[in-house]
Amino acid sequence: MTCPYVLEKQSDLKPRRSAQELMNLSRLGALYPNRLSFSRTLMRRMGREEWGIKKISFDLDENGVGTAIYKIDTKNRHLWFVVFAQHLSSEERTDRVIAEKWDATFTLTCEEPESEYLEKLRCNVPLQEMGRFTPKEFVLSRANKSVRLFDYVADKLATGLQPDPEQLMKVGYLIRTTAVYGNGKFGLSDLANIRRQNLFNLPFQPEMLCVYLARCFSFDWVEHVAYHKNPALFRPFEDRLKKALGVGNATGLGMAPFLINHPKLICRWMNARENALAEVRAIDTVSSLDKETFKNFLKEASLHLLEWPTTDEEQKIRIQKLKQELSEASKKINNLENFKFWGKFFLWASSNLSLEGQELLNSLFIEVNPSIVDHFELETGSDEVMSIEPKMSLADILKIIETRYAWVLKINLNSDNSRARFWYRSEEKEEPRLGWRHKEPGADKEMRLGIAQNVKCLYDQIRLEKRSLESITVAEFLLNAPIWRETVQRVQSLKNCRYAEIQDNLLEDSCRPINLLRCKLAMFGATKFDPKSDLWIRIALFQGAPLPKDLNKDQEWFSLASLNTSSPDASPDLI
Repeated sequence: MTCPYVLEKQSDLKPRRSAQELMNLSRLGALYPNRLSFSRTLMRRMGREEWGIKKISFDLDENGVGTAIYKIDTKNRHLWFVVFAQHLSSEERTDRVIAEKWDATFTLTCEEPESEYLEKLRCNVPLQEMGRFTPKEFVLSRANKSVRLFDYVADKLATGLQPDPEQLMKVGYLIRTTAVYGNGKFGLSDLANIRRQNLFNLPFQPEMLCVYLARCFSFDWVEHVAYHKNPALFRPFEDRLKKALGVGNATGLGMAPFLINHPKLICRWMNARENALAEVRAIDTVSSLDKETFKNFLKEASLHLLEWPTTDEEQKIRIQKLKQELSEASKKINNLENFKFWGKFFLWASSNLSLEGQELLNSLFIEVNPSIVDHFELETGSDEVMSIEPKMSLADILKIIETRYAWVLKINLNSDNSRARFWYRSEEKEEPRLGWRHKEPGADKEMRLGIAQNVKCLYDQIRLEKRSLESITVAEFLLNAPIWRETVQRVQSLKNCRYAEIQDNLLEDSCRPINLLRCKLAMFGATKFDPKSDLWIRIALFQGAPLPKDLNKDQEWFSLASLNTSSPDASPDLI
């Protein structure tokens, strides 16, 4: 499978939403996963290519401490997932990035972990950032148990009982990752090297595979611990309950700058999604089968909302509103004629529903039409090359800003509130943080994430030039004012990238970084967004995804579906 990394292409006149409508923090913070999300594309590939996942070593003691190894047959070559589980006291367990120990640490590697290599991994993987890694290792990760659920499930299985589904749904996972590193970080293999091996061509698929395998390990882990508690009474964890659990993730500010620092990649992600949506909206006539499928997806999504735990009051209000809106959408189906059904439904939602309601329906529109949208997954990669065009005139730079960056010129950037925040890297862990410019020290260490301010200042500087802007080249301008090199390079490189920039002031006092987090997590395929503040969020990945033994079965995983945990022999009125 190849992945053509080119700039935006729009070969027809099907309407796409404008960047102004789409690329603002409020809407980005309302996005949902869809068929093009990276966990979904990975699972389809694993099923299509009949990947095999086999546990080849499980050397854990009765407390679940030790080493586990899984072998993955990708059909191109073998990979190995290596786990190191250790005892962690309650005082040592934290989801914060400053943690130095975790319940389990993982790596995904392309080399078989025989004795010498396994010992090298054992000395480094548990150290995470402090370890030493090579291009043999693709991904590095770590996770902590959800103590309240892991111990509860182990205790139930040890007494021959299955855990209460309601208790499972309150958490949604047995383990929670606190970091998943890839693409060359800490010496790991970069994406270019992985592509050369014809393993992964799409973004973040190695990382998603690592998370999926961590989920597999969590089930084997809890059963192992439960068995050693009481071998005589132990009963395995039922598949229907396993399937309803995913992997949790606690994500903070460390992820937020990614969307600003990888503008071409973000443009490709959003462009693929908008292209898919445009294709669906342009369909002339909906079939009776597709209409019925859409009704079922609406029903599943409505049940999904009932299984969405959150402690955030604002998110609770949004979920309640979503329930009402999906009910309204269900009634609307029969009131629209079949001709241009999807386009009319889209326009109705845009005028009548909240941002969350609109974006949830957009994901469902895409879901119903796999044959039309799935090929867009090949357009989610980017070369990310940013270059200078030295011969371009300053007049052309001004024109780019006035068109592609017109939003910058509309923002009031002169007030104290417009520059109230600043981004910096912590000294302790080199992780992004957000400070208050007029209340805290550290602004002299500021990261250059104020894109709106940078572009506006460049625009003002160019307009101060006394000579004709047509006669001044970028090369001449930068020779005299090299401080503008980075901003000029960004403006030039993104002139054809419609969805590259987040059209908001990221230094505004009211900026909510959590919207950046949700956007990226939705592209990963995350669900059950549970904000803990404006700065960090908990989510679940792979809830409802097939178990390894079911990968090759002809079934599609819908990430916004209800996680029906009822017993197969339960009466229909209880399901």
